[in-house]
Amino acid sequence: MTVNVKEVFDSMTYGPAPESSAEAMAWIKEKDGKFGHFINGEFTAPTKGFATRNPATGEELAIISQAGKAEVNKAVSAARAAFPKWSKTKGHERAKVLYALARLLQKHARLFAVLETLDNGKPIRESRDIDIPLVARHFYFHAGMAQLMESELPDAEAIGVCGQVIPWNFPLLMLAWKIAPAIATGNTVVLKPAEYTSLTALLFAEICVEAGVPKGVINIVTGDGKTGEAIVTHEDVDKVAFTGSTSVGRKIREATAGQGKSLTLELGGKSPYIVFEDADVDSAIEGLVDAIWFNQGQVCCAGSRLLVQEGIAEEFYARLRKRMASLRIGDPLDKCIDVGAIVDPVQLETITNLVKTHGGDGEVYHAPCDMPVEGCFYPPTLITDLHSASPLMQEEIFGPVLCATTFRTPSEAVQLANNTRYGLAATLWTENINLALDIAPKLVAGVVWVNATNLFDAAAGFGGRRESGMGREGGWEGLAAYTKPKTTAKKLAPVAPIAAPKSPVVDGLDRTAKFYIGGKQARPDGGYSQPVYGPKGHLLGHVGIGNRKDIRNAVEAAHKAAGWAKTTGHLRAQILYYIAENLSARAVEFAARLDEMQPKSKKHNGKAEVEATISRLFTYAAWADKYDGQAHGVPIRGVALAMKEPVGVIGALCPDEAPLLGAISVMAPAIAMGNTAILCASQAFPLAATDFYQVLETSDVPAGVVNIVTGDHADLGKTLADHMDVDAVWSFSSTPDLTATLEAASASNLKRTWLNQGHARDWFGKDGEGREFLGHATEVKNIWVPYGE
Repeated sequence: MTVNVKEVFDSMTYGPAPESSAEAMAWIKEKDGKFGHFINGEFTAPTKGFATRNPATGEELAIISQAGKAEVNKAVSAARAAFPKWSKTKGHERAKVLYALARLLQKHARLFAVLETLDNGKPIRESRDIDIPLVARHFYFHAGMAQLMESELPDAEAIGVCGQVIPWNFPLLMLAWKIAPAIATGNTVVLKPAEYTSLTALLFAEICVEAGVPKGVINIVTGDGKTGEAIVTHEDVDKVAFTGSTSVGRKIREATAGQGKSLTLELGGKSPYIVFEDADVDSAIEGLVDAIWFNQGQVCCAGSRLLVQEGIAEEFYARLRKRMASLRIGDPLDKCIDVGAIVDPVQLETITNLVKTHGGDGEVYHAPCDMPVEGCFYPPTLITDLHSASPLMQEEIFGPVLCATTFRTPSEAVQLANNTRYGLAATLWTENINLALDIAPKLVAGVVWVNATNLFDAAAGFGGRRESGMGREGGWEGLAAYTKPKTTAKKLAPVAPIAAPKSPVVDGLDRTAKFYIGGKQARPDGGYSQPVYGPKGHLLGHVGIGNRKDIRNAVEAAHKAAGWAKTTGHLRAQILYYIAENLSARAVEFAARLDEMQPKSKKHNGKAEVEATISRLFTYAAWADKYDGQAHGVPIRGVALAMKEPVGVIGALCPDEAPLLGAISVMAPAIAMGNTAILCASQAFPLAATDFYQVLETSDVPAGVVNIVTGDHADLGKTLADHMDVDAVWSFSSTPDLTATLEAASASNLKRTWLNQGHARDWFGKDGEGREFLGHATEVKNIWVPYGE
């Protein structure tokens, strides 16, 4: 056949460029197509299991063993046995192991890429050029983290045994995101790959042996959801890391409630892709190809909600449809293919049904691409004219389906973008850098890409807000998920209020402390109060018994004060200094109150507690304008700005054992970072907090920034944890058995929790202040800003 070069350039057609699967199939054949688990440094004999198939053809690739409780127990035991030695291994020795893994991944890069494509269905170009290089990058990066941990994180240590469950959309990359930071910081791992896509995890297990990973440090067990459940709920697992759907993440939060496990969840998303009228339209459309049709749209941060400014919408849609028509769908091993196969017939059916059921809400356009006859394929799809409440605009489809609507103004774009329960990622396109840097901080998302999309690097943490999960993976912030402060935890004994004496001493006028809500003193909604007695039998006053309506009012007031987050750190510092000044002026009075409330002992000294409280306020006034973000050194011509942002509305159960110092140690870091706070005062000695609202009233604290309620910690804590408009719950209460209740209730909106787990904290020492508090008071948003022509 004669090739006419001019015709080729006119048509821009591509001939096939198939990648050989021979080496990958030979590797499978070496194992007789059957795989056991990798436990304690060696493979177990294959057992009864399930088939993993090539989604592009439906052909069986191998049989994967199904792990039960016995196999999970064996893997966790191996990890537990390996932990003491591995956690004490010098950082340099751990770094050498991570470096060896990175080098071996590079040496076997082609085999990993082909195997990933065979098992997952993604185009070989993506596996070869994106996934595998990023996998190696994570191990290189965390080799450096292991090397630096002793010098840069001297007060941190490994958590223990990490149970990790990863999804099928990026099988090897998710493995790297989980395993690399875990073992770099001295933890040991039990990881379960996705049922559909286990093969590259098992190949990785092989190179662990070649890299000299000590036995038991990395264990890989395969199986279905029951296997994952057995891992995350195992009593000897200290840390759980999960990537997957929000619904499963919520179940994990509920299942692990009260078990004392550290938890990070990287969950679903419905990420906005915002195109302003001054955008480079051609670039924005090419960005959309990567945002929604990369990996067949099976990406948690896929730009699946297209928001186009009204003035360019019709032109943009027309050019987008034209570009969609040129996308190539077919054999993922063909290097000329743009869109590969959906991972499994079940997922294909889910996508198909969602579009059939709700596509009528808008106008559906399927790209007129040549579709393969066999295999799991779905055409690139655009659905326009959708209203913001349409299920297709709210629910994660997890397929190559783009849902679109329009906006008129930048403020409307922000409202539409944030109109979802998710908060994983966002993309915005504009040639106006002022507009870009104005909009990006307003988007509720863990990652924002400016004039780019789907940029990832090990140096820049990735993770979401709201129901997109909690915690970050990658970067310095990602290490926090795999370390804990070096402390000797002591059990916290319940602190009970002073019981009513037989003959109480009543001096002076009756005194009833009110709540402090929205900058005003407020009576309890329920109309109930309780007496507060001193150790010498004096009736010191009465405090209100708060209920769910009081919490509701406090939450509403806290949200009305949202402008506090936009104030400067300098202003917040000034107000904290002013609070300290006004407390200092009344130091003698507050010291006397503390002394008359608490039994006399070496632990309780009113004057010392007031002085420590003033110092604590100075500490967070100092931090208010100094807890900076950073510019990550990512491999683009540009920067990834890691911005520290407030969590939002924080509900806190204040310590009982240090009623004034404890309350301020919770309040000050929260408001210093721009949050608003609802403080449930010490249940045993509440008057310390209710006296303090008089200081707040005279210290220029805006209404609603700090709200104070008194009452039963169990009732108030449960209400805070249940509340959908509370973003985080902290508990330092001495009330027993609160942890399980609060963690289970927090699953309603997957709010952040920071709970004392029944352990005491020295509020007068270094454990009572510092970066740990600031870290829990902030979220990190990475804004990627490319620059240059």
